[in-house]
Amino acid sequence: MRTQQIKAKDGCKLGVRVFESTGPAAGSVVIAAAMGVRQDFYTPFAQWLAAQGWRVLSFDYRGTGDSLPAGVRLRGFKADLHDWVRDFEAVIDFAHTDRPKLPLLLLGHSLGAQLPGLLANANKVSGLLSVAAGSGYWRENTPRLRFVVPYFWFFVVPLATRLCGYFPGRSLRMVGDIPAGAMLQWRRWCLHPRYSVGAEGEAARQRYAGVRFPLLALSISDDELMTLQGTRSLVRLYENAPSEVRRIVPADLGLRRIGHFGPFKAEHELGLWPLMQQALHELLQRPVRLGQD
Repeated sequence: MRTQQIKAKDGCKLGVRVFESTGPAAGSVVIAAAMGVRQDFYTPFAQWLAAQGWRVLSFDYRGTGDSLPAGVRLRGFKADLHDWVRDFEAVIDFAHTDRPKLPLLLLGHSLGAQLPGLLANANKVSGLLSVAAGSGYWRENTPRLRFVVPYFWFFVVPLATRLCGYFPGRSLRMVGDIPAGAMLQWRRWCLHPRYSVGAEGEAARQRYAGVRFPLLALSISDDELMTLQGTRSLVRLYENAPSEVRRIVPADLGLRRIGHFGPFKAEHELGLWPLMQQALHELLQRPVRLGQD
């Protein structure tokens, strides 16, 4: 692994980690994190994937992890989800420029599979593997989460963000520390039945509709946050992308539990990780759908 600092188009510096394959690489894989999750969390999986013959890149969105400059306070830090999309684009551009002959796949965990619909450089992407991702609309959360999430969205988030100048998720043991702009925008998304497309309007709908790379979504049956309905709603936003939703049941893999964060834990190296790698290989065999223009 090597650490790399790159710049988004607006000059914001981003912390990137590159895991080189041990032999000829099948392709480049950019891992995009869930909300509030640092790229450190994905390192064991990234190292394993590189050992299987992939060139892997991970990164932190601005204002989080390695993309929060030393000495900079998160209070008042300016960043929203559109900025995070620009960060995603910068990593894709870097990966593509660095190895232009390799096909480039995205592996998005939760939020990391929602943001690709807004990419301006989706033409550089050969496919998206969505893991434990859904639309985020609160009424499509799991029943247990739906019971408490109104309190979260209508009381905890507005109050804590206003008082602190950012969302202090680590102290609250909820999500993670998030820049105020990103958290409040995410709140708007999660309160709209059409999620990001509904909250952001027609321009966002058209951006998602412009995605033509294949999408394979893995829905985890014991995910404590995302439901199968939510996963299908997210996939429908990518209305012109060749897509498939695949249900993962822990018992089918001889596992007791996976959950929302489990797919990337080292305990699943023998059961789930090979399945995820096979899904990446499948995406390389699926054609990009041609546009009408």
